[in-house]
Amino acid sequence: MSMSRSLQKRSFVWRLFAGLVLAVTSVSALAEDFEAKYNFQTPVTSTAREILDLHNLIFMIVTAIMLLVMGVMFYSIIAHRKSSGRKPATFSHSNTLEVVWTVIPFLILVGMATPATKALLKMDDTSGSDMTVKITGYQWKWRYEYPEQGIDFFSTLSTPNDQIENKAPKTKTYLREVDNELVLPVGKKIRLILTANDVIHAWWVPQLATKKDAIPGFINEMWTKIDEPGVYRGQCAELCGKGHGFMPIVVRAVTEGEFKQWANKTKGAQLAAAAGSDKTFTKAELMAKGEQIFAKVCSACHGVSGVSAAPAVFPSMKGSKVANGPLAAHLDIVMNGSKRNPAMTSYKVQLNDVDLAAIITYERNAFGNNGGKGDVVQPKQIKALR
Repeated sequence: MSMSRSLQKRSFVWRLFAGLVLAVTSVSALAEDFEAKYNFQTPVTSTAREILDLHNLIFMIVTAIMLLVMGVMFYSIIAHRKSSGRKPATFSHSNTLEVVWTVIPFLILVGMATPATKALLKMDDTSGSDMTVKITGYQWKWRYEYPEQGIDFFSTLSTPNDQIENKAPKTKTYLREVDNELVLPVGKKIRLILTANDVIHAWWVPQLATKKDAIPGFINEMWTKIDEPGVYRGQCAELCGKGHGFMPIVVRAVTEGEFKQWANKTKGAQLAAAAGSDKTFTKAELMAKGEQIFAKVCSACHGVSGVSAAPAVFPSMKGSKVANGPLAAHLDIVMNGSKRNPAMTSYKVQLNDVDLAAIITYERNAFGNNGGKGDVVQPKQIKALR
């Protein structure tokens, strides 16, 4: 009998030892990969660094409290167990202990709240900014406006549909890449004002420590000052409908000189696009451009091949009554949106005259449609309707 108990004890000791070895090995493996998977992304603004420092400080405080409380608890369980001959105390309470365990947690909370409050106040102070960018959330894209530079553009997911539909290998930036990046100069305090066109979105870039809701009919604001050139990625952080996972954010931070060059080039391209409103295009040119725009802007709802996966909400473009019906009605619904179906938003602001002419021409002639027996819409028609 004693031999059996001795073997059981040895077996228990060996299992305990093996468990400790496994635990130490696991912790070492986690530590090696901690920075990449389990910690904050590398901060590139003073605010982001301050938030990370606060996180680490409070994490250490709560860890110390946990170890202290758990240590006292386990000591009490082991040292005061019945088998050791301990007798239970007969007192009901201690005024001194009640004061101590009330005052100490209060002081700890005040100690943690003080630097956190300072950080929050600093994050909300947009005064003294060097430039302003207006950000508007749409289903499901972002609009960026630079009032001082006269620049206005939309930023849309650029991941190919083949990757989304698992027909092609996914890249490292899968669902985190856009056609037009938000370009900002480093070393400048930039005021970001946020709103939304349809539902609530949230603009979030972890490395910049910028996260705030974009609410329809309401203006929110925050600021950032990026220290290092680079590309920083984020995403919408508020559930905003079917395409919530398909509206990433990409910020490219550049030097002040590079920013000025980009701003001049972008503004020139937008002026050139506006000048195209008076140009007459061939049907082939409009169809080619329309196909590109449809794949980027419309396919998420209406399907790449013109067949919707949810026709009750997003009607198929193939055989569409709108695309095969009167041209005036088609122009109206694309430019002004649908009153019956809020999912169909207005594209009057989102697309220029050439793009609108191309997309409508494409929809009326692609997917086997024959709207108006081959209607061709020119940019000057769109310009006149504006």
